[in-house]
Amino acid sequence: MTGTGGEEMGAQAARSRALAVLRVRSRALAVALLPAAVAVVLLVGGATGRLPGTGWDAARWAVSVLAVLVLLAAAAVALVVARARPAATPTVTIAEESAPDLYRMVRDLADRLDVPAPSAIALTPDCDSWLEDRTHPAHGPPPAPRRTDPAVPGGHARPRGAAAPVLVIGSPFLWWMRVGELRAVLAPVVAGTGPSAHPDIAAARRFIRGLDAAVAVASADRRNPLSRAACAGLARVCRLLLRGCRVHAAQMERGVASAAAERAQAVDYGLRIAAQEQVGLAYAGWDRLLTRVALPAWRMGRWPSRLDVGVVAALTELSRRDRLAEGFASRLGERPACDLLEEPGAMDEAVSLLTARLFHGGPETGPDWSPVDWDEYPEEVVDRTWRTDAARLHRVLDTLGVRRTAEEDTAPGTEGPTLARVLDHLTVPTDGPGAAPGMASAGGPGTLPGTTPAVCPGAPPHTAPTDDHGTLPGTAPTDGPIDPSRTAPAPQTPPHPPTDGDTSAPGDTPTHPEDDDDLGGTTTRGAALAAGLSAQLAREEAAAQRAGAGTAAPATPAATAGAAGPDAALWDDGALPLLPLQPPRSGREILTAHITAMVCCAAMDTAGATPGLDWLDGPSLLFDGARAADLAPSVLSLVETGDPGPLRHWMTELGIRPEKPVRLV
Repeated sequence: MTGTGGEEMGAQAARSRALAVLRVRSRALAVALLPAAVAVVLLVGGATGRLPGTGWDAARWAVSVLAVLVLLAAAAVALVVARARPAATPTVTIAEESAPDLYRMVRDLADRLDVPAPSAIALTPDCDSWLEDRTHPAHGPPPAPRRTDPAVPGGHARPRGAAAPVLVIGSPFLWWMRVGELRAVLAPVVAGTGPSAHPDIAAARRFIRGLDAAVAVASADRRNPLSRAACAGLARVCRLLLRGCRVHAAQMERGVASAAAERAQAVDYGLRIAAQEQVGLAYAGWDRLLTRVALPAWRMGRWPSRLDVGVVAALTELSRRDRLAEGFASRLGERPACDLLEEPGAMDEAVSLLTARLFHGGPETGPDWSPVDWDEYPEEVVDRTWRTDAARLHRVLDTLGVRRTAEEDTAPGTEGPTLARVLDHLTVPTDGPGAAPGMASAGGPGTLPGTTPAVCPGAPPHTAPTDDHGTLPGTAPTDGPIDPSRTAPAPQTPPHPPTDGDTSAPGDTPTHPEDDDDLGGTTTRGAALAAGLSAQLAREEAAAQRAGAGTAAPATPAATAGAAGPDAALWDDGALPLLPLQPPRSGREILTAHITAMVCCAAMDTAGATPGLDWLDGPSLLFDGARAADLAPSVLSLVETGDPGPLRHWMTELGIRPEKPVRLV
């Protein structure tokens, strides 16, 4: 439904709400000027002799001093609001020379919608698209407006020198969607430049962004008591104004979105309905790729340089597995939207580096931070990750005083770390009196020959990311997108390991009230080993953070050569990672991951298995090119009950020799 004169009802509602926001600003200005106005009246009254007497003289002095203080405070607040740097999305700007077809498509779309064209186009590692105002001086000089930009709908011409907002596009859209789908999805976004160009709406948005930026400035830590007091007052005033504008600002944005959607109905409306399905699919594939595939590489100091190509492969694999996604793969014969770029590979690499820095941190470049191609991923990431975890597992066993088994000491060619050492240490005896599967204690009758009671050094709760390997190697492939509601458990305090003086019988459960609930069903030795691994991981991460803080990263070759790269002027890279993808792992998850890594190393060194990459589940173990199955339940049986039978049976079927040494890093 449109209003009079062809203007959308949403635009009229947005304009009225923008005026309400500006009235809040005007009221704040009036309150700041009120003491000065009263002081002027008193001074004029005293000068003309109409307000004589000592009482009026004292009132004039008091009100004048108050007026000066209020004006100074108001000027300081206004200065901070005007100069504070508004938040901006980290993006990679696409120059018009590197994507003329994309700019032409967006401008044609703006002409069809009769709205101003966006001033620039940028990519961000997200599954969304929006308009972003970057006219603040801190964001750099705005691009010059085009002479062919149409007037603002509703009879208001664009102000001279005013720059249109920047169109921010999620990079997965550009690689997964087809050209027609991208145009249909961007139509309502581009249509928003019409209402956004109205002076009242633009002024209201600048005021709200300035208040928000001022609150961020006031929230910064400061040691000076005077500065803290001034910032507290500034934050209180800005938050009060934001509360007054909150409802009006929300309704204004709803009106802008309603007007944009109404105007975009005339452009590719039917195709947009089908394209929205691809939006949800792209989100699921992108989330899966980052958490299951990219995160293990980032933690190894390697960042995949073709993430957007990877999301296409992941979504293609998902469409092959999931019957609900049938027919989506048939779209791949159409022209992809990334063909609108002159050099999609260079742009993908820039976005991939930005993604790694946003979600994981790290420098732009350095000796311990380098790109990796998908062809090199199994050897450079999967193999190194498994062998690093296996080496950490044996170091912790050495710390706990676990000696080699008698079979290792006597068998020839068994020098070095073996899987048998791990299995024998975690196995719970079942022939002793009172022994029960699920619990064992070190230092008691269930202690295995060749081992010493496990004493784990105290360690804080581990807050590392989820399992490096995502789904355990050997589990069945996932048949659909992940459930966003499934998150990792909160960090827990590891259970207290038994000490040398522990005299509990095998099968007794720990009695400490602060024990980790996640380890309640594991063996005592498994709990002690998990606590030791958590402590070792925490020490390694702390050492890596100290090393990274003391090393300054040089400029990237791409930046020095003028190639596409992240817009460093828009955000502070000292606060990286801005959006960490590292929910905490529980002790059982850490232990399970390390045992799985040790099993995979033994399979590669003794049975000819190879590391592989599953686009949806991350690192995987391959036998003759096929993904191994049923490894996860066998490992969990060892971790939870101390029963190595299922795992030994699984290894026997595949020819894995646990008594043979493995190569570690």
